[in-house]
Amino acid sequence: MSAVLSSSAAAGTAPRTPALTTKLPAVGTTIFTVMSALAAEKNAVNLGQGFPDFGCDPALLQAVTDAMAAGHNQYPPMPGILPLRNAIVSKIEALYGHRYSAADEITITAGATQAIITAVLAVVRPGDEVIVLEPCYDSYVPNIELAGGTVVRVPLTPGTFRPDFDKIAAALTPKTRAIIVNTPHNPSATVWTDAEMRRLDDLLAPTEVLVIADEVYEHMVYAPQRHESAARYPGLAARSFIVSSFGKTYHVTGWKVGYVAAPAPLTAEFRKVHQFNVFTVNTPMQHALAQFMADPAPYLELPAFYQHKRDLFATGLAKTRLKLLPSEGTYFQCVDISAVSSLSESEFCLWLTGEIGVAAIPLSAFYGDGFDQRVVRFCFAKKDETLNAALERLARL
Repeated sequence: MSAVLSSSAAAGTAPRTPALTTKLPAVGTTIFTVMSALAAEKNAVNLGQGFPDFGCDPALLQAVTDAMAAGHNQYPPMPGILPLRNAIVSKIEALYGHRYSAADEITITAGATQAIITAVLAVVRPGDEVIVLEPCYDSYVPNIELAGGTVVRVPLTPGTFRPDFDKIAAALTPKTRAIIVNTPHNPSATVWTDAEMRRLDDLLAPTEVLVIADEVYEHMVYAPQRHESAARYPGLAARSFIVSSFGKTYHVTGWKVGYVAAPAPLTAEFRKVHQFNVFTVNTPMQHALAQFMADPAPYLELPAFYQHKRDLFATGLAKTRLKLLPSEGTYFQCVDISAVSSLSESEFCLWLTGEIGVAAIPLSAFYGDGFDQRVVRFCFAKKDETLNAALERLARL
């Protein structure tokens, strides 16, 4: 029986992959991937990428097992199971005083990163401008570009990373569709104050600008600061997609489960994209999270849990020539390297990983123009023994 030749083989030409013009020409391998690979190669303590090296509450794992055994293994409703949405409504109301509708205003997402791009795709059209406050999380800009929007970069104040409202006001135009606000802030670990949130509310009140509020570190805020969710402020809540993350809160970043709270008209548009993006999110995890959220203690006690780690790490760093910047929230600690090295941030991180055996992330990676202010970021979401091992090595600085 003779083989049937493909048309390319019959014509004597090699198979060819059609050429593409990339939608994201500036995107390459992320700094997190680079530094994690280098840390593994050099057997360094990896304080670069932001995820824990410890497990979650065994009760949460058991709840997932129980949910699977109970048969919760098929598609859930597109916006998420109602018990989980109800639990989120109750939490937000208890903490921030704003009540959302579980039916029309809460959507379970495949992590916060999916939530953010879905919000952007739902509201940003070609020619729309979206303000990002740099340094910023690395998904924001590609999300805006994929939607055909124009990125407007506004720097946070160098050194303090506080919002500069004069610069934000100057960036607002009739084309501004949205602003992405991140508090507690990655990478700087700053937390916006009540006064700053009210200033944002006043600034946006006469506009049609939407807010995408990235609040994934909402439960990691250290006294005397308090998390000022956009949900606390009626004017902001009315124009905001508020994004949070179960992965960050419950030490299960690999589960990729988050949620978005937004007014019904915004949620309706969000869900139009969501249903054709991921459609829905894995079922047993949702049931487990709904059950686990019945007890608020795990997220209410999280600030004390991480403040212990922050203070342990900061006490050790204080014995080096690194200058600590305030860590008001998140699980990050930034340091000024000026007294230790004349290298750029990126060069210093490469040197630190290879020669000292500790991996960190340069803040310049969070700026579009690579702005270098001699500051690098460590992650302290690690076991105490991991932090102590890193501190033993950093004591050489």
